[in-house]
Amino acid sequence: MKRAFLLLLIAIISSTITFSQLRVALVVGGHQSSVIETNNIPGWDTLKDNYSGRTGLHAGFVADLPFSPNSKLYFQPGVIFYMKGRKFSQQFDPSSSSIISVKSTQYINYIDIPLNLVLKFGKRGKFIIGGGPYAGFFYNGKETLQVVGQTGILQDDKYDDLPVGSNPGQYAVFNYGINGLIGFERGRVFLTANYSRGLNDFYEAKDYTGTFKHQVIGATLGIFLGKPTELEKKIKDKDKDGIPDEKDNCPDDAGTAATNGCPDKDSDGVADKDDKCPDLPGLVKNSGCPDKDSDGVSDRDDNCPDIAGTAKYNGCPIPDSDKDGVNDEEDKCPTVTGFSRYGGCPVPDTDNDGINDEEDKCPMVKGTKENSGCPAEEVKKEIIEQVNYAAKRIQFQSAKAVLQPASFGVLDEVVQILKENPKLRLFIEGHTSADGSLAFNMKLSENRAETVKKYLLSKGIEESRLTTKGYGPTQPVNNGKTTAEKSQNRRVELKLTN
Repeated sequence: MKRAFLLLLIAIISSTITFSQLRVALVVGGHQSSVIETNNIPGWDTLKDNYSGRTGLHAGFVADLPFSPNSKLYFQPGVIFYMKGRKFSQQFDPSSSSIISVKSTQYINYIDIPLNLVLKFGKRGKFIIGGGPYAGFFYNGKETLQVVGQTGILQDDKYDDLPVGSNPGQYAVFNYGINGLIGFERGRVFLTANYSRGLNDFYEAKDYTGTFKHQVIGATLGIFLGKPTELEKKIKDKDKDGIPDEKDNCPDDAGTAATNGCPDKDSDGVADKDDKCPDLPGLVKNSGCPDKDSDGVSDRDDNCPDIAGTAKYNGCPIPDSDKDGVNDEEDKCPTVTGFSRYGGCPVPDTDNDGINDEEDKCPMVKGTKENSGCPAEEVKKEIIEQVNYAAKRIQFQSAKAVLQPASFGVLDEVVQILKENPKLRLFIEGHTSADGSLAFNMKLSENRAETVKKYLLSKGIEESRLTTKGYGPTQPVNNGKTTAEKSQNRRVELKLTN
């Protein structure tokens, strides 16, 4: 809305400028910027004295448009790069603090667009005064923080990529305010003193509530470039299409700029007199004929007009015989479905154990799926029996994934077994009865398996040795008709592998 208002303001003012001259000036100057902040921080009245302004430069261009040939009032829009922000510095008493000093900077750079009305008095040497609104757009910036202590630098942070947006800790993309100027102009040179004040907050703090507005005081030197340019010039345009007759290839027929003033019924940038398909929007390189799939082959020559292809295949895509996403020209295995990272071939299985190399932890030695492709050593029967016995005694609160206290000692037995056999891995399965919804039971079984895993992790068992999965009611040990059978189906199973 604000940007639209500014554009409307420019359009209204510009529309009033007739029979006038435009001058453009290069401007450059120095300034002192500061931040006017209010907040709810206790002791702010004392703390704010540690802030100081930032000395910076500004440079850009300003237009100078009189409202009439003899007018003393001028409209001066501009585009100017501004360095804004502030600095902070605080010293501490070394006898009472481990911190000696804290220094920080908050430097933000903007592209400002001032829209000033300026009055000029005098003839050769002119006194000028003016002002107006400005719109500022965030360009870039940086923040620094340095904390020095008794033992040296304790913290030294630099942030060169400041976040923008409307959330806490972010800088606003759009900034606006008012500015004023006063000075002198002689010939092509002018010198002014400048002041600007932001009206909206350019920043929102993360940890407290406050307002942050820019203030800039400085001086500007400007030099007008070249001779004034006439804004309005009578042009001859017989067909009233906005293209002067001297540049119009069809001066008697209204056309478009894209076709040098000639008619273009289908608005494709090709004049009707040169368009082989004048009623269908097309491409210049196709003499005005369309190319729906934008593959560079016009529809009239394209065997696949709705699918982008290549000229080699008459507008059709390069074929992919095995449908693996790698076209035949690049596919090393064009008749076998594979992957692009293997040139269109399947994932290799070097040891031919049925487990591809990407999933095989022992790709050079045949193994088993249960042991991730590595050879499996048989787990001692007595250890399996101990773990199975422990699993039957694991208890949870009803319909929850919370262990009953009696389960802690049971799981401690499993912990001891795993610690005594560091090569063993444990697969933790969660199971439920068929009571309730399937979605609830699946989630409950997963959560209970995870709860057992978290307990074992808390006792020092490596996470790489533990795997969980919830099966819900999909693997019952009985028909689940009676209360006793349902209770047996509600279980956690612990399965050992090497």
